[in-house]
Amino acid sequence: MAGGAPHEQTICSRSHVSVSMVPMRQWSGIFLLALALIMGTACGKSSSTSKTLRVGFVPAEDAQQVIQNAQPIVDILHKRLGMEVQPFVATDYTGVVEALRVNKLDIAFLTPASYVLAKSEANVRVALKSERKGNPYYYAAIITRADSGIKKLEDLRGKTFAFGDPLSTSANVFPRKMFHDRGIDPVRDFKQILYSGGHDATVLAVLNGKVDAGATYANSPDSEDTAWMRYLKNPEDVKKIRAIAFSEPIPADNLVINGNLDASIARRVEEIFLEMSRDPAGKKMLRDLYQIDGFVPASDKDYDSVREAFAVAGIKLKDALQKKRP
Repeated sequence: MAGGAPHEQTICSRSHVSVSMVPMRQWSGIFLLALALIMGTACGKSSSTSKTLRVGFVPAEDAQQVIQNAQPIVDILHKRLGMEVQPFVATDYTGVVEALRVNKLDIAFLTPASYVLAKSEANVRVALKSERKGNPYYYAAIITRADSGIKKLEDLRGKTFAFGDPLSTSANVFPRKMFHDRGIDPVRDFKQILYSGGHDATVLAVLNGKVDAGATYANSPDSEDTAWMRYLKNPEDVKKIRAIAFSEPIPADNLVINGNLDASIARRVEEIFLEMSRDPAGKKMLRDLYQIDGFVPASDKDYDSVREAFAVAGIKLKDALQKKRP
């Protein structure tokens, strides 16, 4: 152990404004829409009685990139439902959960950990879970530079380390479980802990030597479909990153529906995403958005292992969301 408990800080931080909400086909007016969400209360009415569908997206990477990648899906929902569609991208994962809690979203794309938190705090049900290459799960990956000399998790003692968003399943919750299982306490054993806010930022922090290692995702435990392959466009840079450990399979990210949304609209939304999952053009849109190939039906029980990981990692569900409230 080097120098006692590590200092924690945020690197590559994004805006501290809690949300960005943008109207379909027009990305102006962000401030007013964000303000409307921030000022909303739990007694707000669902849009199930209006002609607008409010859709939430977690910021797995830079929020503006998520907005860009989401636009084709927004357009399809608008066309197929005959409704205005209002996308919402938070600056962190808990922002989407908080928007669901105060009834400001009708549907949302969530990570497994975000869903578990949302289920405990909001009136939502999980409708669909994603698939990658036919598998409804993915992995956490602990990465370092190939030339770092770090070969195994135990070598991380005394090193600097980047987690992603505090509510990221693969970049915080499951990595902490992995460390726990190996007798490693990040607070005690790491020189410094940082939170990058997203997978892209973590990969770049490791590549550029800002940290010795970090946690991110991989769609397979063989380094063939990974976050660093997605975010590093130069093949030579990809070779500079090496994974030293992968987690157990993690149940996939998902689509949740607000319990207040009109049942007929909810059914149609599910049908649209299942149809997209069978269509080559639709599959490409989903791949561009979150590196997924399609959706299959999901149930709450599918995420019991995530709840167990929270417990083992020592992360209290409500603490994550409480920090978002004034």
